[in-house]
Amino acid sequence: MTDATALDPALAEHIAEHVAQDSVLDPALEAVLEPLPDDRFLDRELSWLAFNQRVLELAEDSSLPLLERVRFLAIFASNLDEFFMVRVAGLKRRIATGIAVTAASGLSPRQVLEAISEKAHELMARHARVFAEQVQPALAGEGITLVRFSDLGDGEQDRLRKFFRRQIFPVLTPLAVDPAHPFPYISGLSLNLAVVVVNPATGKEHFARVKVPPLLPRFIAVDASGRPSAPDEQTAAPEKGPTSFVPVEDVIAEHLEQLFPGMEVREHHTFRVTRNEDVEVEEDDAENLLKAMEKELLRRRFGPPVRLELATGISPRIRSLLVRELGMAEDEVYELPAPLDMTGLNLIADLDRPELQYPRFVPTTHRQLAEVESATPSDVFARIRERDILLHHPYDSFSTSVQTFLEQAAADPQVLAIKQTLYRTSGDSPIVDALIDAAEAGKQVLALVEIKARFDEQNNISWARKLEQAGVHVVYGIVGLKTHCKLSLVVRQESDGLRRYSHVGTGNYHPKTARLYTDLGLLTSDPDVGQDLTRLFNQLSGYAPKSRFHRLLVAPRSVRAGLVARIDREAANARAGMPAWIKIKVNSMVDEATIDALYRASQAGVPVDIVVRGICALKPGVPGLSETIRVRSILGRFLEHSRIFAFANGRPDPEAGFEGPEVYIGSADLMHRNLDRRVEALVRIADPDQVTELVDLVDESVADGTSSWHLLPDGSWERHHLGTDGPLVDLQSVLVQRQRRRPGAGR
Repeated sequence: MTDATALDPALAEHIAEHVAQDSVLDPALEAVLEPLPDDRFLDRELSWLAFNQRVLELAEDSSLPLLERVRFLAIFASNLDEFFMVRVAGLKRRIATGIAVTAASGLSPRQVLEAISEKAHELMARHARVFAEQVQPALAGEGITLVRFSDLGDGEQDRLRKFFRRQIFPVLTPLAVDPAHPFPYISGLSLNLAVVVVNPATGKEHFARVKVPPLLPRFIAVDASGRPSAPDEQTAAPEKGPTSFVPVEDVIAEHLEQLFPGMEVREHHTFRVTRNEDVEVEEDDAENLLKAMEKELLRRRFGPPVRLELATGISPRIRSLLVRELGMAEDEVYELPAPLDMTGLNLIADLDRPELQYPRFVPTTHRQLAEVESATPSDVFARIRERDILLHHPYDSFSTSVQTFLEQAAADPQVLAIKQTLYRTSGDSPIVDALIDAAEAGKQVLALVEIKARFDEQNNISWARKLEQAGVHVVYGIVGLKTHCKLSLVVRQESDGLRRYSHVGTGNYHPKTARLYTDLGLLTSDPDVGQDLTRLFNQLSGYAPKSRFHRLLVAPRSVRAGLVARIDREAANARAGMPAWIKIKVNSMVDEATIDALYRASQAGVPVDIVVRGICALKPGVPGLSETIRVRSILGRFLEHSRIFAFANGRPDPEAGFEGPEVYIGSADLMHRNLDRRVEALVRIADPDQVTELVDLVDESVADGTSSWHLLPDGSWERHHLGTDGPLVDLQSVLVQRQRRRPGAGR
């Protein structure tokens, strides 16, 4: 570790000077410091699997409401599907094309792939055991059973047979495999039955595949009277009495003879394929990005397979046939007990059984907006003019803050223009409707729609066309970059001239996820922020590559450099004996340059607290490298999604005009894609009370008395949720209780 007293005092001063220019350390100054060890990074892919293991540990936690454990099982399965479709598929593609390089962790591409396979096999088997040995029996104890068709009584079976004929049989399509019928294409994530039938006349065996239509309910609910629910009735099960669920593939399997009349069904097995579904578009060659993306979405359906899930008990010959025809390697095959595809467990988690779920939570209107919640738009704008408003969703209602802000801007005749980024939104988005209303009212409306938002591409194409047809100016950002920043700008004519109102957030303008994700947002009429957003929107919709900003850090130009410069300043301040600390809350931390800067800060003695929901490539607590760094992870009822970057700022910069802690919130995670390949925006919080609120939020997150996972130097995570006196504090529950105690809560 470099001795703080060994550095020339001028070095600390020089480092501090770099903050104003948002620049990184001069290479010559780096040479003064000792080199960092080569093995200082954890592997990002294995760190992601460790994150999903934490999700699985929630499903294993018997202290949680039972149906919430069911939901965590579904989330684990859905997370892993996406991991294989994107990360594993991308790694395999890079290996096949020869462009894969050694990971920052030092592992070769094939070593990473082998480690992923080993850990994924372990986690998927554990996932199946948790369901079969813990959750399923607990559900049965509450009168919620998952049963096979053969377990039902005669009357229930008769009713299910009628249900099959009426609701299922008409949409099934059996596909034979023989010289006239080649092995069919198996779509990604589809659930399938591999069927062997025999012709009684010839004794010859034939193979066929039956796809379980994805629009059918994954589990068919049979109420206390034995009445099966139709597909459009699957959102809620009977309120009283025991409830049985039968996997839809089991119902199909019981009626296979109706699909193959005249044939003898000898055996059947369920299987599931995961394919490469990452989308690549060469934007430089695409005259129309919208059409290019639509074409690529069609190609996605035919990506190569990367995982084959088979139900335990499959016959060796059918197993061999599927492996051969799909071109799978043995380590890509996962044999698991039925039922496969537990993403469908969400249907059970949504049962109307409040005693088995988290207590009902209703967000309330932010206190600065509560008094004008139903007043005129001018009153809402007046409140924003009075003081910046810091929103914390879902505790602060999205619908009565951000959504109301945009809806009233659309309706206000004094508003002349609205500019908005849309990365993800819902099918019935009031935000989209507000933009359409504003355009139809003659306002200047710009919507920057990111149609490359992974797995939301088709939805965003639809919104883009809908907006265009209403007269909204729709643009798709800058070639080569995704637009991930969360920004709204409203230009309003007032008595003293034009005034700009801004919203900068950490989350998408998505009313549904705003109730499930923890996010931060700033509503402000500050002229500097308004000017910054004007310049940034001009950069996104036109040509303004050299824009400079006052209260924003904007990727790909200044987020990494700005954060590293501030980290370096804290290190310089610590070496100079001044107060110094760093507090960061993000979804993921992978960027090597930022991690190295944090290591340097730790070597200088700076206390560093990091809250990471998902991936973390930094190794905390390593002697001589990261002794002063703590990394925590909080998972729970809400998905932690907010980003906070806070610095002690013990040496105020007179030119910047602020003193004390410096705090930013925004859309950027510490990943290469965010810092290099996306347009991201962080906004500096100016209100001292709001600065304190955000610093306190990170402090509470890392406190020893808060339930969380602690990252160890070897990359493993250790859960701390029990203390000597019982369970540790659940921070999300604490924030819910605080929200309920606010003046006006429950109105």
